[in-house]
Amino acid sequence: MQRLVVGVPREIKNHEYRVGMTPVGVEELTQRGHKVLIQAGAGQGSGIPDEAYKTHGAEIVATAEELWAAADLVVKVKEPLEKEWPHLRPGQTVFTYFHFAADRPLTEAVLASGISAVAYETIRDAKGTLPLLTPMSEVAGRMSIQEGAKFLERPFEGRGILLGGVPGVAPAQVVVLGAGVVGANAARVAAGLGAHVKLIDVNLDRLRYLADVMPPNVTTLFSDRHNILDALSTADLLIGSVLIPGGRAPMLVRAEDLKRMLPRSVIIDVAIDQGGCVETSRPTTHEKPTYMVDDVVHYCVTNMPGAVGRTSTYALTNVTLPYVLELATKGLQGAVGTNPGLALGLNIHAGKVIQPLVAAAFGLPCEGLPF
Repeated sequence: MQRLVVGVPREIKNHEYRVGMTPVGVEELTQRGHKVLIQAGAGQGSGIPDEAYKTHGAEIVATAEELWAAADLVVKVKEPLEKEWPHLRPGQTVFTYFHFAADRPLTEAVLASGISAVAYETIRDAKGTLPLLTPMSEVAGRMSIQEGAKFLERPFEGRGILLGGVPGVAPAQVVVLGAGVVGANAARVAAGLGAHVKLIDVNLDRLRYLADVMPPNVTTLFSDRHNILDALSTADLLIGSVLIPGGRAPMLVRAEDLKRMLPRSVIIDVAIDQGGCVETSRPTTHEKPTYMVDDVVHYCVTNMPGAVGRTSTYALTNVTLPYVLELATKGLQGAVGTNPGLALGLNIHAGKVIQPLVAAAFGLPCEGLPF
């Protein structure tokens, strides 16, 4: 069995408090003979001190440069930022969320680096679901209502509406575009707070299922242009939660459509990691989460779950650890060759695009699996 150096750097994205590994992951790897490097302070935002990692066999390194230089396999949460690109080197495997189809500069930087980029968001399990996207989608879906309720308040430029209303006063009208994991969680939380919810999707089987299990204040609608426009005209809060795994999110709300929306209504575009499903969306940060277009509040934070680092870290590492162990124990070629679902996570390898939707997004050639 090969022995690898596994590195877990501190995340540097704005207000990103998650970390790519917990102490139990360190223990599992070191018991298998691997060496684990943790950058000092990497777990602080999730309430995990360096000492907890050391107790279970990790070596704490002071700098990102030292960690990246030594690691064969780098386990992260968010895509490498521009400051991290010089650390990428040929032969190295980086395992994280990449969302390439929404970011050409990142795609070009990773291609030039020669690394193998294994993306959490395109791995599938035996059932065809997206196991590494699901927990963060659950967090983001629930958070979208939490954030939407806050930004509907007048001090945050919203309409001054209490999401659930009170006796004698109508609750907010919430429109959710996309009935996947994010959308279903958003709809359930909004309904639980008492809002009237319209849940819109193209998958009728999914809508039939959700119509059976959702509270009575959730209405399901088929996603077509007319239904979307009608829903926009009454929405106090719009949640964008559509997904094409590995590809750019479809543009369901055009710039001119904002004129139909109520003054100071709120858009939470959870799809922003994949480019957003609203034409006027652009990435924002937890430091400055919102901006106004046509008197509509836009919230487009690209790392929403990062704000609840402890919950998100444990939810994420519950599902990533088995794949980390597989990559470390079998190596990239062995892991990809024996696990077809993991193979779908290989987006870029040695300067070539492997993921078809990433190639299509930028008009690049697409190669087959290299192993």
